[in-house]
Amino acid sequence: MTAAPSTDPQRRGLRIEVAVVLAVTFGLSAYTALLKLTEAVLLGLSGQKITLNPKRSPFDLIDLGLHLAGIVQLLAWGALALYLLWRSGFSPRSIGLGRPRWRADGLGGLGLAALIGLPGLALYAAARLLGLSATVEPAELYDTWWRIPVLIGAAFANGWAEEIIVVGFLLTRLRQLDISPGRALVISSLLRGAYHLYQGYSAGVGNVIMGVVFGYAWQRTGRLWPLIIAHTLIDTVAFVGYALVAHHLGWLQ
Repeated sequence: MTAAPSTDPQRRGLRIEVAVVLAVTFGLSAYTALLKLTEAVLLGLSGQKITLNPKRSPFDLIDLGLHLAGIVQLLAWGALALYLLWRSGFSPRSIGLGRPRWRADGLGGLGLAALIGLPGLALYAAARLLGLSATVEPAELYDTWWRIPVLIGAAFANGWAEEIIVVGFLLTRLRQLDISPGRALVISSLLRGAYHLYQGYSAGVGNVIMGVVFGYAWQRTGRLWPLIIAHTLIDTVAFVGYALVAHHLGWLQ
């Protein structure tokens, strides 16, 4: 493990790197999410509707291309964070992205997904009843042949980018800057909650909790694959599973 920077210029360089990475990734997302939440509150939050993965063009192939571009962007964000860590002496293995241990990582991912997903559904339902969340509408699954595979790809891309940047990259850099594990976990979790605020207060709170659980799991185990697997499963259920059963869940509308 690379030692913490010993000089002020090195520490300043790390702070700048963290600021730049967040400014072009999830820090900017947090800013826009806060603006969208403010707008929704002013318009009446409970009456707002958010469509998961909406169509981006009336033309099928352009719609596909735009969704694929979004996936590539997320994969590139994660790759950028890995590259910056590697340049400073941290290999992917050192942050828990070595060769997957399919049994251990898969079971860990399933456990984390269940731990977060089930309470998350209950939190969203309570928030809808209290008028503290917008209505989340599912994507249309059967309008074209590629929709479901692309949604699953987007679920993986979300997990890849978020867990690498918000957990592996950010917590590593904060540790190098001598920020305590507890404070670093709070910072990481608040960031995760902030860029989900466009969905309402419940999404923000739920993702803060998810950030605490995921970040703590990484701090204890040093494995990032279970977090990516869990995140992919949660988003796949949200993007695809919810769309399949949404018409049976009128109490969530």
